[in-house]
Amino acid sequence: MSFPRSFFPGLAVLLLALAVPAQALEKWFYYPTNLLVDKNVDQLEAIWQRAAAAGYTHVLLADSKFNRLADMDARYFKNVERVKSIAAKLKIEITPAIFPIGYSNDMLSRDPNLVEGPPAKEVPLVVQGGVARLDDPDAPTLPGGDFSDLKKWTWKDEDVIPDKGTARISDASGKNARIAQKLKLQPWRQYHVSVWIKTQDFHGQPDIKALPAKPGAPSLQWTNLGVSPTQDWKQHDVVFNSLEFTEVTLYLGVWGAGAGSLWWKNAKIEEVAFFNLTRRPGTPLVIKTADGKALVEGLDFEPLSDPKMGEVPYAGEYDSWHQPPQLHTKLPDGTKLLASYYHAATVYDHQAAVCLSEPKTYELLRDQAKRVHAAWNAKTYMMSHDEMRVADWCEACQSRHLTPGQLLSDNVSRCVGIVREVAPAARLYVWNDMFDPNHNAVPGPYYLVNGPLTGSWEGLPKEVTIMQWNFGKRAASLQFFADRGHAQVIAGYYDAPPEKIRDWLTAAKAVPQSVKGVMYTTWRNDYSQLEKFSALLDEAAP
Repeated sequence: MSFPRSFFPGLAVLLLALAVPAQALEKWFYYPTNLLVDKNVDQLEAIWQRAAAAGYTHVLLADSKFNRLADMDARYFKNVERVKSIAAKLKIEITPAIFPIGYSNDMLSRDPNLVEGPPAKEVPLVVQGGVARLDDPDAPTLPGGDFSDLKKWTWKDEDVIPDKGTARISDASGKNARIAQKLKLQPWRQYHVSVWIKTQDFHGQPDIKALPAKPGAPSLQWTNLGVSPTQDWKQHDVVFNSLEFTEVTLYLGVWGAGAGSLWWKNAKIEEVAFFNLTRRPGTPLVIKTADGKALVEGLDFEPLSDPKMGEVPYAGEYDSWHQPPQLHTKLPDGTKLLASYYHAATVYDHQAAVCLSEPKTYELLRDQAKRVHAAWNAKTYMMSHDEMRVADWCEACQSRHLTPGQLLSDNVSRCVGIVREVAPAARLYVWNDMFDPNHNAVPGPYYLVNGPLTGSWEGLPKEVTIMQWNFGKRAASLQFFADRGHAQVIAGYYDAPPEKIRDWLTAAKAVPQSVKGVMYTTWRNDYSQLEKFSALLDEAAP
């Protein structure tokens, strides 16, 4: 058999490629801790020793105290030096996590007013005895809220049954068990819903949802109720903003209820004002008379703030309910007022997002970068942009006339610039989701983000490495960032069977030059599979 002359150079290249072993994937693990506690460093050392023995060489290190290094004492920095010594001995490279855009509570402990949230517009008030109180005769009620007659509700699922003045769910076998009431609301108002709940060995997550009468619109209410599987009667509260909607369906119930029993009683809804009121330049408070005359704070009414906003149970946390502050004034009784303001909005377990436009946000980000780099002098840093679920409501953001995606694009570009100022040679990483059209960078709707997140990736330089965790659409996500020229590290495990990493590695075969590493990622501090995960990577190595 004869071969064309051009065959032999090609064959030589192929043989050379086969002779050169493929570059081994970096092995990472994620490690959150609190280095202010000495015993945590002891625990860290034990786990890092295991990791090093299993072949891990990189760690993504997270500590809420990275946001408050100015407040840390000498003991904290002594522990930092100890951790650096441990890492050096084990030959593990530390990548500190900075810039919590999305899960911003720790950063917001520095200034709770920087939280993002929607406006309340022209809320009607009337002065009575020196206090401006809500003046809305059409405020909604729940006629069936005492649960004495479930037929007073608009509808219910069959597994919600009456039980001596309560509504009960028992052993629903995975079916939906909800009771609902259609409501007329005023747009851009705050509504407080409270209900008492009792459970016995209950499996499922009770929810309160407020769904607008608009196809595709997301719920206005996202706060978890925090119900225990077994608890005596306890009041649970949520507050939501009606946004532009005037018709919603309020749901109390469980999607996919399991075994056990749950009881509801004493459900109420009321309109409220000034709950979690924010005060910063980008969230102005406007109080005016019914005929449009603007009032002056400190002259026509006393200074107004919510002292519990972002402070319960501690700085940077926003609770589900407390009595809002009152507006005090010496105006005559019967004076009609209109109040416009902004308030914090949180998702799930009080996750709060920082404003992307307020100048002080960038002061705090720059301060964090300087202090973290001074403490760690790391070669790599992780920008913690992740699941940003509230965005683009305040005046600071709206005045820029950008979409949420454009705001985020600008933010990540500025964050990269901050690191370049502080540590010019440092390599940077970021989670994929908020810059990934196959993940959370979507046209919408996305939780309480006010518009599309598309285009957010435009501000992300290609030298930033992507921490990739979109398992559901792994092939498309890996390809998207590979096409944009990004290196990637696969964030695997996620407290699931470690064998799932094989599916990731199969998808990664399509972009072998892009994927540089794999990270054992646990949100439950579960390092029981650390060695097995590493062994699975070794088995899959070419």
